[in-house]
Amino acid sequence: MRRLSGRVLCNEGWVQGHLEFTDRIVSIVPDAQARGPILLPGFVDLHVHGAKGVDIMAGGNSAETVARAHARHGTTSLLGTTMTAKVRAIETALQGLRGVMDAPAPDAARVLGVHLEGPYISLHKLGAQPAEVLAATLAQVSEFHAMAPIRVLTLAPEVPGHLELIPALTALGIRVQLGHSAGTYEDGVAALRAGAAGFTHLYNGMSSLRHREPGMVGAALAHAEYAELIPDLEHVHPGALLAALRCIPRAYGVTDATAATGMPDGEYALGTQRVYKCLGCVRLATGSLAGSALTMDQALCNFVSLGLDLADASRRLSRFPADFIGATDRGRIEVGAYADLVAVDDNLNVEQVFLEGRPLETGQ
Repeated sequence: MRRLSGRVLCNEGWVQGHLEFTDRIVSIVPDAQARGPILLPGFVDLHVHGAKGVDIMAGGNSAETVARAHARHGTTSLLGTTMTAKVRAIETALQGLRGVMDAPAPDAARVLGVHLEGPYISLHKLGAQPAEVLAATLAQVSEFHAMAPIRVLTLAPEVPGHLELIPALTALGIRVQLGHSAGTYEDGVAALRAGAAGFTHLYNGMSSLRHREPGMVGAALAHAEYAELIPDLEHVHPGALLAALRCIPRAYGVTDATAATGMPDGEYALGTQRVYKCLGCVRLATGSLAGSALTMDQALCNFVSLGLDLADASRRLSRFPADFIGATDRGRIEVGAYADLVAVDDNLNVEQVFLEGRPLETGQ
């Protein structure tokens, strides 16, 4: 049994006291005299492509390297995220992710499954994705799902056949997100009614909000309960972030981190694309943003810098994304939940990370 003391963010709010835990939280004991760091739930990142020079599409043990790197920044669970690519390349990535899920490294964030970001997207909203798009079929998604569990799937709902497929995907336990889409507001609303559950990196890679053509962004702001946001303060203007947080009750942060995360400026892989890190941003040679070099501890600081209180900022990086995929024993500090914890100081610097009760070394 381990014990930590400090200011603890529980589901019900802040408690000054002690946490007792094994791999799961055993008790939360209030004690006004307890002293120690700020204790937050471990971050849950549902959109991760890479880190430390490694891209998940490479397959093999790449996902383990990525999960280990992000754990040092407080991410205790993540979804390995694919790129649009040829089917064989996607299968290679899924095989690698399955291997890491079946034999998780003790010092790495838990890979809870897959975010299949491509290939079921629009040719007109590729973003940093290559033009290897496909129309989704239930047979193909089922084959991918059997290789490694797909927890989130990004779909352009205006592509013929995609809207009708959403109920079947939902029945498989897959959370459908709308993204990389040139669809209209009406397309977005119809997809939500069919069972789509969220939006992939809201604002980016989708039809924008105009007052007579609300687009996919308008559908999200008017109707969504959940949506991803990349809070690196580069992908989305702070004002637009605040608008989304006000409109969408459970909007949550993701990193969309690439192989450039934790690395110096230079050239890196993002699937079959070449991307370039410079001054903290990751871009294609054209200058378009291509994922990020964000980590979740920095995302926490960025949310707080926008005026969110720490509890709200933490929930948007832990409990809300965990709830979105049904991982109700992650992303929260409550009795019975996994002891995935992040200890931070008053400046929100990560001091220690616990993964299912085990302490990890932090730092680069």
